[in-house]
Amino acid sequence: MLFKKLPLISLLLFSSLLFAQDKMLVPEEIMSNRNLYPGGLSNLQWKGNSGFYTWQDGNNLLQGNLKNETTDTLLKTNEFNDILEKAGLKTIKRLPFFSWKDETTLSFTLGNQWVEYQTTGKQLQVVNTVDSLAENTDPAPETRYIAYTIGNNLYIATGTGQVAVTADTDKGIVNGQSVHRNEFGISKGTYWSPDGRLLAFYRMDETMVTEYPLVDITARVAETNDIRYPMAGMKSHHVTLGVFNTGTGKTIFLKTGEPEEQYLTNIAWSPDGKTIYIAVLNRDQNHLWLNQYDAGTGDFIRTLFEEKNDRYVEPLNPMTFLPDNPGQFIWQSQRDGYNHLYLYNTDGKLIRQLTQGPWVVTGLEGFDASGKGLFYTSTAASPLENRLYYLELSSGKSTLLTGQKGTHNVNIRPDGRFFISRYSNLETPARIYAGNLKGREVKNLFTSPDPLKDYLLGETSLFTVKADDGTDLWCRMIKPASFDPAKKYPVFIYVYGGPHAQLITESWLGGAGHFLNYMAQQGYVVFTLDNRGSANRGFEFESTIHRRLGVVEMADQLKGVKYLKSLPYVDSSRIGVDGWSYGGFMAITLKLKNPGVFKVTTAGGPVTDWKYYEVMYGERYMDTPEQNPDGYSEACLMNHIGKLEGKLMIIHGALDNTVVWQQSLQFLKTAVEKQKQVDYFVYPTHEHNVRGIDRAHLFRKLATYYNENL
Repeated sequence: MLFKKLPLISLLLFSSLLFAQDKMLVPEEIMSNRNLYPGGLSNLQWKGNSGFYTWQDGNNLLQGNLKNETTDTLLKTNEFNDILEKAGLKTIKRLPFFSWKDETTLSFTLGNQWVEYQTTGKQLQVVNTVDSLAENTDPAPETRYIAYTIGNNLYIATGTGQVAVTADTDKGIVNGQSVHRNEFGISKGTYWSPDGRLLAFYRMDETMVTEYPLVDITARVAETNDIRYPMAGMKSHHVTLGVFNTGTGKTIFLKTGEPEEQYLTNIAWSPDGKTIYIAVLNRDQNHLWLNQYDAGTGDFIRTLFEEKNDRYVEPLNPMTFLPDNPGQFIWQSQRDGYNHLYLYNTDGKLIRQLTQGPWVVTGLEGFDASGKGLFYTSTAASPLENRLYYLELSSGKSTLLTGQKGTHNVNIRPDGRFFISRYSNLETPARIYAGNLKGREVKNLFTSPDPLKDYLLGETSLFTVKADDGTDLWCRMIKPASFDPAKKYPVFIYVYGGPHAQLITESWLGGAGHFLNYMAQQGYVVFTLDNRGSANRGFEFESTIHRRLGVVEMADQLKGVKYLKSLPYVDSSRIGVDGWSYGGFMAITLKLKNPGVFKVTTAGGPVTDWKYYEVMYGERYMDTPEQNPDGYSEACLMNHIGKLEGKLMIIHGALDNTVVWQQSLQFLKTAVEKQKQVDYFVYPTHEHNVRGIDRAHLFRKLATYYNENL
């Protein structure tokens, strides 16, 4: 009857709204269609300390102005190709990613060349060239030298030639690369002094570490690629730090002492380039020394301070010196239970704790030009949010600069007077704006439309349930698309549960991503819970799992299951759980230790026995198998396989160098011995995760398995 009373134009409008949100996600599109994701401004950055900012659209370098809405085109691809041709360089199809050296100079790389371009005079100069085989390149801005590696050795391109820093023929000795399997915040292996004339570098001796074979089946006769993979409790590598002097051509090694099996982390140069600071961590990872060494002789100078903890100490950030005071620095520590900022002098005296409270500092983002204050991001507003604050060093006063709720990623202008933030929340796919030190928005730079506005999505909600000890555990639930409260729905639980991960955030889609929304479109209640052991809730929250992996995490996940079973629209006989890596370990743990609760389980790249996992991560959370036999036995999934009921599928990459293939193969071997049926799928050419377009295959594999069995 309603339709008969509507005019034709109103009827058409009503119909279009009714069917506007009817599109369904497709795995292949999830992996290939950029239009499904929020837009932005590519390579957005400040143009020095000017009131301008730039970004790239692929074919053009564009410039905006904080004072007005004008947009200028600084450089077009065809114009840039003319400049390249005049300089005798090859033309390009797309502009390279530029970075501003100052307000008029762009730097970038073309192949193996480091190039600078003066925008005022349109002058282009190749300032250095590295070998075509170079990897791990690290330029020194002051001298324009470039450190790089080829194979296991380290080299420097000086602009006039190439210098070999090391010449090790034994492939078990690796120079200039990241060490300790990228733990402790380590992401590279070279560190230039402030003046760019001394190069500190890691030297890792792995010759004592057992070689582990990865099998490449793409050759007609399968080939092995042997990697060094130190497992928990076994021999680990030895790391030292060398310092190469570009003037003398000589290398000295810092006298970091015994024992050799220790961790050298958080490398920092003093502002005058005369000394180097290292956070030295014992193999047990419960005792840290912040040590100072003479960069000229390698001699140990002093220990500034020590940190100890019965569970573990985990240094993730090097010291950061105040820009106007080389005698003071900022140190980040969890010593009071939450990651906070501490102000020290170089004698090792604590001046004061700068931030405090039951929340964590997530990043030290920079200083203002005067050095009177610093910028940091934290979860002070909410455990789910990441916002920017300005801290005045003299008073200790913090000011919130990003008033919008959500997860903010920020870029501070070099002088600290303005910042750019890209943020999202449940209502905002992406928004970029510029703000000032008063926390006032100066200009909106970009607002992304909702890329999924035409798609039929289930309602996403964020809420908490209580752990056994009363702790709030954050949950995310996505109701099925076209939800009918009178129906009963199966449940798809996605779990991770381990350290250094937070799945639920105040961000677009609540951090869920497209695949979980795809599963909601398939008719599942999709649920995730961040249990104790996960990140950004403080040291006690994360470290309570120490020596007993899978115990507290499982108890918390079961609180989520209890909540789900209380919902009238949940079919409690049809609950499934999926996870990858630590989440794979958790998914199988939940399956085996709670018979009858989880009808279907899928686990990708799972740890099935922690004694097969690597030294750094494994020993931090479990100690060694000799120190903690009961903990290892309880967490070993092969010891519980006799309880297996229902459907279980394990997925693994044959070239996995993080959770080695042996983990799930041992599980299969035991399943055969126990006469238990397990479904299994291998991605022959993938490492620890399935990436690229093949991930669409993984999505369909998982959805089909649940559709057929749950």
